[in-house]
Amino acid sequence: MSEENLCFLLESLVSLPHETEWVEFKVNNADPEDIGQYLSALSNSAALQEKQTGYIVWGVEDTTHNILGTSFKPKSAKVGSQELENWLATQLEPRINFKICQFQCNGNNIVLFEIPRATYIPVKFKSIEYVRVGSYKKKLGEHPEKERQLWSIFSKYPFEKGISVENIREQDIPDYIDYPKYFELTSLKLPTDLSGILQRLEAEKLIVSKPGSSYDITNLGAILFAKNLSVFERLSRKAVRVIMYQGKNRIKTLREMQGHMGYAAGFEGLVSYINNLLPQNEVINEALRAETRMYPEIAIRELVANAIIHQNFDIGGTGPIVEIFSDRIEITNPGTPLIEPIRFIDQPPLSRNETLAAFMRRINVCEERGSGIDKVIHAVEMFQLPAPSFKVTDNHIQAILFAHKKLSDMDKDDKVRACYQHACLKFVSNEQMTNSSLRQRFSIASNNASIASRIISDTVVAGFIKPYDPSSESKKHAKYVPFWV
Repeated sequence: MSEENLCFLLESLVSLPHETEWVEFKVNNADPEDIGQYLSALSNSAALQEKQTGYIVWGVEDTTHNILGTSFKPKSAKVGSQELENWLATQLEPRINFKICQFQCNGNNIVLFEIPRATYIPVKFKSIEYVRVGSYKKKLGEHPEKERQLWSIFSKYPFEKGISVENIREQDIPDYIDYPKYFELTSLKLPTDLSGILQRLEAEKLIVSKPGSSYDITNLGAILFAKNLSVFERLSRKAVRVIMYQGKNRIKTLREMQGHMGYAAGFEGLVSYINNLLPQNEVINEALRAETRMYPEIAIRELVANAIIHQNFDIGGTGPIVEIFSDRIEITNPGTPLIEPIRFIDQPPLSRNETLAAFMRRINVCEERGSGIDKVIHAVEMFQLPAPSFKVTDNHIQAILFAHKKLSDMDKDDKVRACYQHACLKFVSNEQMTNSSLRQRFSIASNNASIASRIISDTVVAGFIKPYDPSSESKKHAKYVPFWV
């Protein structure tokens, strides 16, 4: 943050009432133990007060809020042989990314600690949790009503409400947020003045106003409408990466693109970029035309949208990635699913990021009713492709679309997976799978009905489907439903 912005923040803070539970003013008192306790107290109190950041400011008189300056120099201060900043960080649990700013304002030396709010458990200093009660620093355990309130807040605090960047002057918001794209996608009339624009962005919870005509940009605002995600330090790794490889492995990279725009602002461009990299499908039959791409665009669109919306933003250092191989596309996002992948087709959607998901549905990026996977399966069947696969690791979920493959080249798992997904698709359409419908799915000629029968039998044995009417002895007209019906 520039010195000009820091002075602007200081002016905002000194204009606050005298007793503010998320701000502490000091002149020269810089006892390390006291600082550590305040880091805990202000982080926890910021959460209680629904603030994103707490502050300790040296150089301001506590009672009058007069700016006097300070002789405290935290960057050179030590505790024993250890630097103060590092010592404080090691005594906090969980570690929080507090920032130390030293600057001058009207000729006065000022030190400011920016302290992020506690997000999922109370912050401790030397194994003790602190909190502010009025203007006093207290042990959290001595105030059970505040402790209960804090835990209640943790259970309800979503990613979207977090703050990506703080203390932005109103005239600088357009440098960070692609607001014309917001008004375009929501079909709202663009206001003629900045004030009207900011009011709308705040109503949408993309920004949050602060004292002194400054704003914070929320995670929601940044992840949806950032002009450049790399500017937002906490979200820069969440930009979508697209990598195209030569062949079936990752040995040789042909092309790599790191996205930079917010998801809503850049989604259409991202999908177009991916589709333009895909080969044309050379297999021509009743379901395909000569110039059809290898993969259905609706499947790419839905799976990329799912990766964006349902990712776990708490997993750091990674984001959604689309990898294109000669025989498949792998779309991976951080976080394990809240629904078992085997039930993706029929279960209503669950998301960690409901506000993000709701907005993306509003602008028609993804399905409102959770039928996106249904569309993927239907499109894959129309293109006569192998059934998609959904794989879960410790920290990620991966959706895989496979290139065209003859039925004779598919292995048993490919056929069983396709049969199960076909039965699911039929069931959610209020129909049942039959030998005839499965033959159509695989383009099996009617005189080769035994091939479809073998696939159905293997899928029944695998436990994925069952007869619709177990009492029926007819094999020719037998119907099947998923195992969970």
